Amino acid sequence: QVQLEETGGGLVQAGASLRLSCAGSGRTFTTIAMGWFRQRPGNEREFVAATNWFGDRTAYADSVKDRFTISRDNAKNTMYLQMNRLKPEDTAIYYCAATTYASRNYYTGLSDYSLWGQGTQVTVSS
Repeated sequence: QVQLEETGGGLVQAGASLRLSCAGSGRTFTTIAMGWFRQRPGNEREFVAATNWFGDRTAYADSVKDRFTISRDNAKNTMYLQMNRLKPEDTAIYYCAATTYASRNYYTGLSDYSLWGQGTQVTVSS
């Protein structure tokens, strides 16, 4: 069964850091573009960060730029999201997702992603 599993969420205070992991199983994800999205309470799912298959091209939402870093370890079939200087408005369920594109590009649209993890809760208290 092909799936993605996020881990690393939790409850932290504002200003703290967390690192989310997304482990792929059932197939290799090393040759496809992947990304992170989040859904804040009362809001639609939104783009957070994306990476191409190699990890040398990345994109970020303006709200997280300079605080979050997306990376991937293709040898481990795993993607990461390092989140620094967390704010209460970062509170959300965070999802990792995979496209089907073997591309040097990254993708920021929800419709580009066909496989999703179950999500991990991140709560930032003020």
